[in-house]
Amino acid sequence: MTLDATLAPPATDDATRVLDVPPARTTSRGRTVLPDPGVDAPGPRRRVRGVPAEQRFDLIGAFCASLAVATLLFGWLTPMTGAIGWAVVAYLAFLALYALLIVLRSDRLDVADRVMTALLYSAGGVLLAALVFVVVFTVVRGFDAITHLNLFVETMKLAGPLDPLDTGGIAHAIVGTLIQISIALAIAVPLGIATAVFMNEIGGRFARFVRTISDAMTALPSIVAGLFIYAAVITLVTHERSGFAAALAITVMMLPIIIRASDVVLRLVPGNLREASYALGASRWRTVWTVVLPTSRSGLATAVILGTARGVGETSPVMLTSGVTAVMNTNPFQGPMISLPLQVFDMVKSPEPSMIARGFGAAATLIALVLILFIIARAIGGKGAGQLSPRRRRARAAASLGDLARIERRAAMTEAATSAVLVPATVSATEVLAEERVAEVAPTVTATEPDDRGGVSAPHGVQPAASHPSEENP
Repeated sequence: MTLDATLAPPATDDATRVLDVPPARTTSRGRTVLPDPGVDAPGPRRRVRGVPAEQRFDLIGAFCASLAVATLLFGWLTPMTGAIGWAVVAYLAFLALYALLIVLRSDRLDVADRVMTALLYSAGGVLLAALVFVVVFTVVRGFDAITHLNLFVETMKLAGPLDPLDTGGIAHAIVGTLIQISIALAIAVPLGIATAVFMNEIGGRFARFVRTISDAMTALPSIVAGLFIYAAVITLVTHERSGFAAALAITVMMLPIIIRASDVVLRLVPGNLREASYALGASRWRTVWTVVLPTSRSGLATAVILGTARGVGETSPVMLTSGVTAVMNTNPFQGPMISLPLQVFDMVKSPEPSMIARGFGAAATLIALVLILFIIARAIGGKGAGQLSPRRRRARAAASLGDLARIERRAAMTEAATSAVLVPATVSATEVLAEERVAEVAPTVTATEPDDRGGVSAPHGVQPAASHPSEENP
């Protein structure tokens, strides 16, 4: 057997028969080659994140046993009382019993892993429970005021502390909050994102100094921000409290949060994206605008949400800079303008039940307003880089089909234009060759024609050659 015969691959049919591999399935136009699924049905999908029955048994058993142990300790064996103490003891007993059940079947590493998983789930549950408790408590306490629609369309201009809930409202506080937070966002968002871009894309000594100052400002007390705006703007410039001054104080509180969060988000953008953009000839500004910012859009939206949540709930700087009023004021540059947090503080401190109910109703309205702003920010931010919604995937597929049709149409037009140019050129070249051939043959034919005297006549336009000197007459 020769070397070529030894190294030669087997035939396609033999290889398919030996390896029992189904033939490949090729789509039209030779674009994609997919393996043939065959006649066998695919197996069941494996659950990667599911919880096995043993772990469910350990969880349920430890939970039930912890409730029983806590009940025995608080009701029978010890004089301990209180719901909070009972919950703490039950949780600690659950962790101990859960670890004991795991160690009966697994090693120490598995025990540590599953106990830490239980702790993390517990932390998330406690956080969610605290949030739900705050929202439910606020809504329940302000439910009597929320059910009256006048709370959202009227002001407190003609209502007092002793008036019933069907009189007066917080419309002036809602408008004031929207105006102040809009001005603060218009100042803080571009300035904060631009500062984060400067610290990441430019760098240098001054960028490190700016990062240090912004980190230090995140711990700035809100009352200090209010005092700064009061001394720098109200005392020296406007000489009166206004909504614009309150918006500046809110901006001072929002700016370090947006800068710090945006800085962290921009650091997560892969460096090879920037290098690819620079390699294609893009400038630094073009790279930032078309590559860095779109890639981190979802994270930047989260940074804006965090800054908005910090600024919209501030009370002390607004109290120092905007003042308290019971009438509607839509001019942020003149006169006092109250906000929802300050309105809640002013109403809840009253001893009258109706005013307290209005205060909790204003707090519930503030929660709803923050939720609406959160939804708007998430809609603008969209999903992360590379994550497309079903609608965007369909739009991307339609755009790809349109590009394919355009490319094919352009290729057909180019081919038609090329054919139209080459055909006349070929004909003209053939004619030229024929004329040259005729020109080569014609002198020969003409030169062989005899003349009347029995000689050879010269072609037209050609002088006859001179005779030999010996043949001339003397």
